[in-house]
Amino acid sequence: MSIPDHARTNFQTLLNAATSGDLALMETTEVATGETRYVICAVGREGDDYMLTPFGHLADGNPFELYRPPEA
Repeated sequence: MSIPDHARTNFQTLLNAATSGDLALMETTEVATGETRYVICAVGREGDDYMLTPFGHLADGNPFELYRPPEA
C-alpha cells in the first residue's frame, strides 16, 4: 500500500515544525462525539498572532491495541 502524497506532505510539515520547535499539544473537544482530545498542532506565526494547525490526536489507551499494520 502506498502512502498518498497529501499524507507525505503533511508529515513533512510536521517534521519541519518539530525540528524548529514549533509544535504544541492542545486540548480540544471532538465535534462528532464531544469527547476531550489532545491534538498535536504545528504553530505558525503571523506578526503577533499564532495559528495552530491540527495534525492528529493522541490515542486514548494503548495504541498497540488500537492499530495494526496493513496486511501483506
